[in-house]
Amino acid sequence: MAFIPIYDTNPLVNIKRPWVAWTLLAVNVVVYFAVEVHGIAGTPTHASVMSLGLIPAVFSGYAPSEYGLPDVVTLVTYAFLHGDFWHLAGNMIFLWVLADNVEDALGHTRFLIFYLLCAIAGGYAYVLTDPASAAPVIGASGAIAGCISAYLLLHPKAKMWVLVFARIPIRLSAVYVLGFWIVVQAASAIGGGDSEVAWWTHIGGLLAGTVLVVVMKQRGVRLFDRGSVAIRTAPAATGVAGKDEMRGPWQ
Repeated sequence: MAFIPIYDTNPLVNIKRPWVAWTLLAVNVVVYFAVEVHGIAGTPTHASVMSLGLIPAVFSGYAPSEYGLPDVVTLVTYAFLHGDFWHLAGNMIFLWVLADNVEDALGHTRFLIFYLLCAIAGGYAYVLTDPASAAPVIGASGAIAGCISAYLLLHPKAKMWVLVFARIPIRLSAVYVLGFWIVVQAASAIGGGDSEVAWWTHIGGLLAGTVLVVVMKQRGVRLFDRGSVAIRTAPAATGVAGKDEMRGPWQ
């Protein structure tokens, strides 16, 4: 990964704390350590991947489920499993840096729905690329990709600190950092990148995030850093109007 975002200077306008983003991050971490692994350096168990991961052949009806979990549920559960610690860390750092501002633009409840829908879209995109595949996909990258595209539409000019090649700190505009990430994902999906990465899951999440942020953002929130109106309600007495696998693809 050429650019690793570590911090942005984009303040919250409409919420005090990104409670949903923080909760999602905590759930991912708890699931990893409590359910998936035996020790910090562990790997996900076969049972957790095969029961909670998204397997296209099972989802599409080409193969039976070994664990009895409704196939449609795995469109969500796969997004809370990770292949190893660095897989988890890579996704969570993007969630930590970017999701607060997306939640700020959508509001708490809408952001939760947005996140889950992006995960579902990413998982479904993976299924569509090879419906008969027996390789499970796990990871939050579909949902994270949705947050990336949403953030880019909302705040392309926002400044963020990134580590270039995981070593050199530099401050860049979000459009360069996130735009580069999107180009890499698209090129890898079309050109056939690392076969252990579910590139089309990223694309599905990106597309979903692009559409959903437009239709789900709160009134008064504008795109492309054009400025937003704080969404608050003035006291009524003032008369002022309110403003508003086990080795399968890991993403």
